[in-house]
Amino acid sequence: MTEAYEFDLTVVGSGPAGQSAAIQAAKLGKRVAMVERRRGVGGVSVHLGTLPSKTFREAVLSLQRGTVRKSLEAAGADPIRLTMPMLIDRVSGVINEEQQLIRQNLLRNDVRILSGFASFIDTHTIAVDSPEGDRRVTTAFTLLATGTRPVIPASCPDHSSDDNPIVLTSDGVLALREIPRTMLVVGGGVIGVEYASFFATLGTKVTLIERAERPISFMDTETIDEMIHDMRLQDVIFRCGEAVVRIACIDENPRRVVVELESGKRMTADVALISAGRQGCTEGLHLDAIGLAADSRGRISVNENYETTVKGVYAAGDLIGFPALAATSSAQGRIAACHMFGTPTAPMGNDYPLGIYSIPEMSSAGATEQTLTKDKVPYEIGVARYSEIARGKIAETSDGFLKLIFHRETRQLLGVHILGSNATELVHIGQAVIRLKGGLDFFLTNVFNYPTYAECYKVAAYNASNNLINNTLA
Repeated sequence: MTEAYEFDLTVVGSGPAGQSAAIQAAKLGKRVAMVERRRGVGGVSVHLGTLPSKTFREAVLSLQRGTVRKSLEAAGADPIRLTMPMLIDRVSGVINEEQQLIRQNLLRNDVRILSGFASFIDTHTIAVDSPEGDRRVTTAFTLLATGTRPVIPASCPDHSSDDNPIVLTSDGVLALREIPRTMLVVGGGVIGVEYASFFATLGTKVTLIERAERPISFMDTETIDEMIHDMRLQDVIFRCGEAVVRIACIDENPRRVVVELESGKRMTADVALISAGRQGCTEGLHLDAIGLAADSRGRISVNENYETTVKGVYAAGDLIGFPALAATSSAQGRIAACHMFGTPTAPMGNDYPLGIYSIPEMSSAGATEQTLTKDKVPYEIGVARYSEIARGKIAETSDGFLKLIFHRETRQLLGVHILGSNATELVHIGQAVIRLKGGLDFFLTNVFNYPTYAECYKVAAYNASNNLINNTLA
């Protein structure tokens, strides 16, 4: 790379996409800088998104599992009641450890970390505004990986400066002083469903409000139906097909929040969690200085190599929209870095797994029944329930299920959909078979450890085989 620039690559943002791109470029022997506006590295994923919510979830689950409760009872101990300070302490500890690990990994690969706000002066010059002093860096390539922030509806009161908010987003959950008795979750996307299930498990009376007819509409319909059923057992109330017209606070003692719906319904609760989508963090980047523009949601368009319409400027991660997962963001960052410096690499493809860390968790890879039906692809399904396998009984997690979708003629695996414990781990078996173009015969002949959740693949395969036989014309 020409020495005309101080850096070969400057990455703006230190989330999964930025980390992956920076380290990949460094491994290729390039000079890399990373600009991060937060005090610690890791981006939204570590500080506000993926890591906090999943750590929060695990802390909730740790004392809700039947085996833990029974052990405490057998020892004559009183059940432990989780509090917000306990949950916050656990989340904070994990965040601190993870950001130190990320920082060490970046420094070990000679990535220069610059603290401050980045903005374009021109295509190859970036200003870094920092409390320690402003500076300019010149760069051959730039990767934008600034992530997203929650969308705040116009009808929502501003409580950004409140030290005890009752209207908050997922970014502010850790500002809660105590576990609320009642909660309204506005938005039935991934984040809304996850936090609704967390607080319901903690004993909060949760009502989830979603404009669409069903939450998380991109997932397999049957899996979502099962998830709704399980969450209703935790007394979660679903208000789907409902639009919010007003959110207000009642300044009494104690304070309450009221949500009015387009249908005329009116609901009150201790807390409202707003999960109405995400907005790309492009403010202050001065994209106009290089002739680049974001859409109305702050997202930046890219090609198959994650390059924007401005040559030499790339974008990856949540900033470019769906699927906006930590895992896919990391893959996008790596692919972008390889393309910049002419290193051949395979595309990410469409068979990546989706993981939703609700309670119970969900995961899928490949096609859904709805997509295959629309495309008129002949298929057969096989289903196994956790209640049918020994591992489910041992772990007292018999609510889960695994569904496999096979092509009726080629018997190739087209999709895998799982609800229940270890779903986000278990899905990778199905994902690997899909990517390797395997099918029914693999599952029928393969040996799985006993007792494991993975046995569900064998049970589901036998179920699919029987369905193929029974539904074949003589």
